[in-house]
Amino acid sequence: MKADIVIKNIDNLITLKGPNRARVNEEMREIGLINDGIVALKDDKIIYVGKGELPASIKTHKDTILIDGKGKTVTPGLVDSHTHLVHGGSREHELSMKLKGAKYLDILEAGGGIHSTVNATKEASFDQLYDKAKKSLDIMLGFGVTTVEAKSGYGLEDFDTEIKQMEVANKLNEDHYVDIVSTFMGAHAIPTKYKDNPRTFIDIIIDEMIPKVSERKLAKFCDVFCEKGVFSVEDSKEILEAGIRYGLLPKVHADEIEPMGGAELAAEVGCITADHLVAASEIGIKMMAEKGVIANLLPGTSFNLQTGKFARAKRMIEAGVPVALSTDYNPGSCPTENMQLVMSLASIVMKMTPEEVITAATINGAASLKLEEQIGSLEVGKKADLVIFDAPNLDYIIYHFGINHTDKVIRNGKLAFEKTTNIL
Repeated sequence: MKADIVIKNIDNLITLKGPNRARVNEEMREIGLINDGIVALKDDKIIYVGKGELPASIKTHKDTILIDGKGKTVTPGLVDSHTHLVHGGSREHELSMKLKGAKYLDILEAGGGIHSTVNATKEASFDQLYDKAKKSLDIMLGFGVTTVEAKSGYGLEDFDTEIKQMEVANKLNEDHYVDIVSTFMGAHAIPTKYKDNPRTFIDIIIDEMIPKVSERKLAKFCDVFCEKGVFSVEDSKEILEAGIRYGLLPKVHADEIEPMGGAELAAEVGCITADHLVAASEIGIKMMAEKGVIANLLPGTSFNLQTGKFARAKRMIEAGVPVALSTDYNPGSCPTENMQLVMSLASIVMKMTPEEVITAATINGAASLKLEEQIGSLEVGKKADLVIFDAPNLDYIIYHFGINHTDKVIRNGKLAFEKTTNIL
């Protein structure tokens, strides 16, 4: 077999070799490290992963791209499995409000927050949303992200805007190097129009929106913001179960601000992930572990909201909950596309080891999107998605925070990003 790309002399090759499922407990610290590693790619697949030289069965040819991994760390492509990628406008004006002590729900109650983004998204054209989201995807790719989840949720009762968001995400999935998985999140907030009658809006989501999303195959998942002042546990369960009936896999924004019982709901419904979980209860954590619900943690959001409260990542790992990490990129509570910064926050603030962090950002992120059979580890037969970091080891990537360590990104067997040298 002839290889199209060979990366050799890799100081630290992190393969994440292991079972094609979300890793738990000590498995999150078993990263399949190979020193003096070598990887061979053909078309869009990995054809060899090992140490030293290629075996005789793998050949190079005159057009084979040879990359020297000396001094580098190579990992699977990063998976950002919780974002609000497609949206209009920006909300930097809220910064001064937050600095004066306004909380997320205070801003929302005053008609700001998500309502501002809903208006901006509704007013934006398809092309404007596409161009804005593409710019963010370019940035994400540069930080080593090869797969992204994108939620709707900025149309709310304006279903045409919800559809527009998902259509933009799906078009970008066709056009861009980064793979995009779409999630329907019409239940992102109660529209002002239905503030005094939320039941009507819930019925619209269940009876009208979800069936059409399913029929048009616009999304893979259905998500709900289960939170005080937004959707109750009972309402969230009803919406998620409606999604399940129409083939949409369930996710839930759970216990972000108040201990609502969202983690328990995720276990009861059988959600693929429960996300945020800053206020998750001990009972909820144990239930998630028993049901195999992935905790998708978003430390960048806690950092930006200035709450001083972060999800109890270490407790969740000890309890047997598989943990993933994501940016939660959105215009309000976490306006960053920097997955590497999120990884550093997870370690520095939430005390996850570098090994747990890279597991959470790769194979567990892949599992949170039901893509663990295709991506998330560097093994023969999987997609050729990988990152070459200009860093001597994994610890250095986490320790030296706030910068971009990416040297090259290969996506689907193609060189998708390469760092340029600045000439001063």
